[in-house]
Amino acid sequence: MPLLKDRIREQARDLGFVACGFATADGHDAQGADLMRFLGEGRHGTMDWLEARAHQRIAPTALWPEARSVIALGMSYAPDSDPLALAAAPSAGRISVYAQGGDYHKTVKKRLKALARWLVETEGGELKVFVDTAPVMEKPLAAAAGIGWPGKHTNLVSRDHGSWLFLGIILTSLDIPPDDPARDTCGTCTRCLAACPTDAFDGPRRIDARKCISYLTIEHDGPIPEQFRRAIGNRIYGCDDCLAVCPWNRFADAAAANRAFLPREELKAPRLTDLLALDDAAFRARFAGSPIKRIGVKRMIRNCLVAAGNSGDATLIPAVRAHLGDDDPVVGDAARWALAELQGASSEPTHSA
Repeated sequence: MPLLKDRIREQARDLGFVACGFATADGHDAQGADLMRFLGEGRHGTMDWLEARAHQRIAPTALWPEARSVIALGMSYAPDSDPLALAAAPSAGRISVYAQGGDYHKTVKKRLKALARWLVETEGGELKVFVDTAPVMEKPLAAAAGIGWPGKHTNLVSRDHGSWLFLGIILTSLDIPPDDPARDTCGTCTRCLAACPTDAFDGPRRIDARKCISYLTIEHDGPIPEQFRRAIGNRIYGCDDCLAVCPWNRFADAAAANRAFLPREELKAPRLTDLLALDDAAFRARFAGSPIKRIGVKRMIRNCLVAAGNSGDATLIPAVRAHLGDDDPVVGDAARWALAELQGASSEPTHSA
C-alpha cells in the first residue's frame, strides 16, 4: 500500500495542486522571531491585523495546540506573457498577475476542503485549512515543507514553478513524517532587490512594507506618500517587478496554471480613462469575483489617479478633473497631484532634432 504521504500527494495533484510538502507543526521559533522583529520595527505599516494576532502567527501550535503536522500546498498561476510588458503603455493600468483572474481564496480553499474531507475519511484525525485569511505564516511553513525556499524578495521560490504559487495550509492532528526543507538556490543573484521601484528592500529578505507598491496600492487606505508616487508608474493594483525578474521563473510552465486564474480580458490592460469613470456600482460589477473588489472603488480611483499623473497623457486631464471635488480627501488629494503632474508634462517644451 502506498505511503500516506504519497497518497496525499496523489490526491492533491488530482485536485489541481502542483506542489505538496510536509512539515512538523512545532519547532518554528526562527520564523516567529523574524515576524516579531518585523513588527517591532514597524515595517508592517497600517496592517494592524498582523500585529493583533501575532501571538498566534508565531507557530501553528500557538494557533492550534493539537496540531502535529503541516501539509503545505501550492497551486500555480504562472502567466503566459511578460508581467512587465505594460510598463510601455502608461495610459493603461498594470494589475498584478495574481489578481487578473478569479479570486484565489475561493478556488484554493475549495480544493483544500476537498483534500481535507478525503484525509479525514481515509485516515481520521482532526484538521484545519487556511488560505491567507488566518494567522498562519504560509510562506515559512511552505519553505519548511520543502515546496520552495524564501527568496531574497521574501516570497517563496520554487525550482519547478518559480515565484507563481498560491499557497494553502492544512494543519492536522495526524503525525506525518516531515520532508526536508528546500535548499536556498538564490546564490549571489540580487535581481529582485535591484528591480524594486521604491527601494523597499534594505537587504536580502528584509522588506519595509511601507515602501512596497503592493502594500501602498492594496493594503494602505490613506494618501500614497508623494515620495513614492512617480515610482509607482501605472501600477494600480500590486506590483510584480521583484517576482518577474527572478531567473527561476524560466522553469515555470504557464500550462500548469489553474484555469480559474487565467486573466480576464478586461483586466489585462484596462484603460485608465475607463477606470476613472467607475462609480461604486460599476466598480463592484467590473470586479465581481476578483480579489480586487476588496479594496473598494475609492482606493482604486486613488491608485488610478496616481497612474494618470504619471502617464504624461494630457487626454486624461478631464477624467482627473472630475475627481477634484471628491468627498473623500484622499481621492481629492490624488486628483490635485495628478492634475499638476499632467499640466506640468503638457507645458514642457519640446525639442526638435
